[in-house]
Amino acid sequence: MSANHSPAGQQPTATYESAFLKACRREPVPHTPVWFMRQAGRSLPEYLKVREGIPMLESCMRPELVAEITLQPVRRHGVDAAIYFSDIVVPLKAIGVDLDIKPGVGPVVQNPIRTRADLAQLRDLTPEDVWYVTEAIQLLTAELGETPLIGFAGAPFTLASYLVEGGPSKNHEHTKALMYGDPQLWADLLDRLAEITSAFLKVQIEAGASAVQLFDSWVGALAPADYRRSILPASAKVFDAVAGYGVPRIHFGVGTGELLGLMGEAGADVVGVDWRVPLDEAARRVGPGKALQGNLDPAVLFAPTAAVEAKTREVLDAAAGLEGHIFNLGHGVLPSMDPDSLTRLVEYVHIRTAR
Repeated sequence: MSANHSPAGQQPTATYESAFLKACRREPVPHTPVWFMRQAGRSLPEYLKVREGIPMLESCMRPELVAEITLQPVRRHGVDAAIYFSDIVVPLKAIGVDLDIKPGVGPVVQNPIRTRADLAQLRDLTPEDVWYVTEAIQLLTAELGETPLIGFAGAPFTLASYLVEGGPSKNHEHTKALMYGDPQLWADLLDRLAEITSAFLKVQIEAGASAVQLFDSWVGALAPADYRRSILPASAKVFDAVAGYGVPRIHFGVGTGELLGLMGEAGADVVGVDWRVPLDEAARRVGPGKALQGNLDPAVLFAPTAAVEAKTREVLDAAAGLEGHIFNLGHGVLPSMDPDSLTRLVEYVHIRTAR
């Protein structure tokens, strides 16, 4: 039973009536719910303290540490949802892909996938491979009570890009060369990653996550026709795989203004929007039947409070006619951001939108 699923004839679970899950379901809310991508992490001094001397991937595999880091922004900011602390490459590491997260660089893959033989690196993911995820989520749901926990995974395209490039890339030249040059190998790679991603999300939902978000961080590098042909089927497979759990499914990418409608088609209940497209225009592109999430430019938080509030009002005004809206940044919290600015922002949105 999912943490937000309330079947007929049974009492709702603790998180079911939360503002966050109501907004995901496009139901009336007491206030616009707020959470932030990367709210747990480098902007918090308490995070830096508990992570000191512990490599990133190792920190993702310690259940008690994961629980503590996930809870930190909930305690500090009063956000309406927690986001599970992990990294999109964790399931790849768990199945034996030789990779590491290098400080200042990001994920680096020792043996990039460039040929059909290289697909052998990608075996199926089992719950036992990520036992620490189950344990951490059980610790978290016990602590969070009525506050929902969002599970997440990297989308097939973004994972493929890391695997093919061997690390972060500005131009995705190897990725696009494979996609255009060997469409069948590309399709097989994304299909296998969709299976791994689906399994990873299922573990999180079955452990108690109330919603899931699929991050397609790099997909904004693609044209709509390429997305429809070469990416959408794999993303849709992931959303279809978890549809039966009844938890809201969120889809987010960066620089995806031209892809918003297609990302909605992939099967998400909520479409995340970066700061480049106003939410009312995003709603037009996505079409009816979806909630939207976003979309304050993270850099705005470095401006004086009055300016932050003015830009926040712009976002809220653009969202006024939406069926469902979850307030978030248009991308993640920046490492040098003042945590107090986030706390003030949560309070401002809650007061400004109180019904």
